[in-house]
This record gives sequence, C-alpha cells and structure tokens, in this order.
Amino acid sequence: MSYNTFGTLFRVTTWGESHGPALGCVVDGTPPRIPLKAEDIQVYLDKRKPGQSRFTTQRREPDEVKILSGTFVSDDTGEEVTTGTPISLMIENVDQRSKDYGDIAQKFRPGHADYTYMAKYGIRDYRGGGRSSARETAARVAAGAIARKILSGVTIRGALVQIGPHKIDRANWNWDETEKNPFWCPDSKAAALWEDYLDGVRKAGSSCGAVIELVASGVPAGWGAPIYGKLDSDISAALMSINAVKGVEIGEGFGAAALTGEENADEIRIGNEGPYFTSNHAGGILGGISSGQDIVARFAVKPTSSILTPRKTITVTDEETEIMTKGRHDPCVGIRAVPVGEAMLACVLADHFLRHRGQIG
Repeated sequence: MSYNTFGTLFRVTTWGESHGPALGCVVDGTPPRIPLKAEDIQVYLDKRKPGQSRFTTQRREPDEVKILSGTFVSDDTGEEVTTGTPISLMIENVDQRSKDYGDIAQKFRPGHADYTYMAKYGIRDYRGGGRSSARETAARVAAGAIARKILSGVTIRGALVQIGPHKIDRANWNWDETEKNPFWCPDSKAAALWEDYLDGVRKAGSSCGAVIELVASGVPAGWGAPIYGKLDSDISAALMSINAVKGVEIGEGFGAAALTGEENADEIRIGNEGPYFTSNHAGGILGGISSGQDIVARFAVKPTSSILTPRKTITVTDEETEIMTKGRHDPCVGIRAVPVGEAMLACVLADHFLRHRGQIG
C-alpha cells in the first residue's frame, strides 16, 4: 500500500515531487455532467501559488493546471462537462533550483521528514523534500476545486488566525479582510502587526508556525455516519495529512476540556425555519454527523524545517554534524496552507455528500 489516495466515493490520488517535471492528481467519483473547465480550478491554485508576497517562498511557479481526461463538450449546452470518468490534472514545475539542496544531500534536516523517509524506503529525494514538500499540496487544491463544484449551496472559507504567538482579536473578525492582506487574516490590525513580526523572522533566516481556521456554511444536517464513518474524524484525518500539520481541532476543540457541561452543551430551540442552536461549541458536528450549523475546524502548522540557523544533526552514514538550509523557503508555510485547508475540507464534504446520497437517497 502506497497511501497516495484518500476518499471513499470521491477519491483523490496525488502524484509527483517538488523538483520533478510535474505533479498532479487523478480525481475519481465525480458525478457526470458537471460544468468544469481549467479556469474553475485555476482560481484556487492562484491563491496558493508561491512568490505572491515577501512573506512566502520566492520560487516562481505559475501553477497552470491542465485537464488531461474526464471532461467532454456537451452536445446539449456546448459546455465542457465531467463525464463521470477519472479526471486527470497536471501542473508543471518550471522553477526548480535543485542545486540549492546539494549541501544537504547527505544530511537530515531536524524537524523534517528526511530521516523517516530514509528509514522507511532506504532512499529519499532530497531536492526540496520530494513528496514531503508542501509543493505536493498544489494537487490537493486542484482536487478541492472539483469538490466545490459538487457541493451546491455550500460555502467554504479559511482564515489565518495566529502566526507564531500572535493571535487575532475575534472581535475584529471580518471575512472581507482576508482578501485584502497577504496573510488571509480576518483582522486587519493583526495583519499589520504580523508584517513586522514576520519580516524579523524572515531576515533572521528562521521560521514560525501558524493556526488556520476553516468554516463550511450551508452543510445540511445528516452528513457523516456513526462510529467509524464520522464526518469529524475524516475532516481531522484530511487536515492532519497536510504536510507540516501537527494539530487539528473541531469546534471548541481542546478548549472544551475547560468548559462545564452546561457551558459546552449547544442548546436547541424552535424558530420560524425549524430547529436552531444557540451556540456552536460542537463545530457543527454531533456524533460524527453534521447538525446543519457551520462546520468549524482549526489546524496548527509547525515552523518550516528549512532554516538558515545551524542545527545539530547526523549524516546518512551516522556521523554527527551541523546543517543549515539554503534556498527559497516559506518563513511561515501556514500562509499558503489556507487554500490547502479549504481544499481538503471540500474534498471530505464532497465525499460525505456522495456517501450520504448513496445510503439515504
């Protein structure tokens, strides 16, 4: 088992390496006759691509997607639509600088997957980390764009709510602000402070972590399943599968441990449009099944492991040494993780929508 595929009915297989000729994915399980063209996917890839500000890696990749299979021009409408067969997507790599990694070919970066990949496979692609690179997530964003086409009436948004130790003020939350700053931050005041903080981190050759919050609105009650098919467990697994993610929480998450039963329980009332909840500590999921409220998830991204500060490590021949990583790297990979998290949430919701429809009708 190579474990490059996720999903049950909406299935995604990603392929390719950071410094290979291309990367991409195969999306299987998309219903037929859904309008889909490259532009529908490109809009999300443009949000994720590198080199858009001084706060991300300066690697210049256009991330232009090509649809290789799974669509056809409809005789009825003249639109390019899905055929129900596997959709193959390709994104070419055009700005690799593999020579930047020559100095670490025989060394393991602390905090990186270098050591564990070698321990498992006996070989590793040290050029940018190969499959362990955040570059792999471009394929996930492409797949997420297709997932969104399936999710009629569902809106998925993400925001950066913490960089390093610096959190947003939730009283200032404004979704419109996420499009106006390079951090996808809903608090314009926090974003302004983050610029100075991240400039210092970047100039020091270091890195910092981040927390991203995702909200899915319009998900009806009933998606998910008890015990082993829980919606929240699949969301958690999908977010944890993103490179550099070290923590996931749904709704109140770890904060629920500090609440009393009375505080944590989301009370239910009847309104003009039916039942509604007076709070959302559960994050829109109860017993593994969506409640009809907004689904809220957060994930924590660790600091980038490729830094200029010398760190103690060992070589592939078990010799002790030091390492510093040159090249172009994100000082905070969490910034570009926002569209990636949105995409993974979209893929899980599309999968559960199809599973729900298959069982319930």
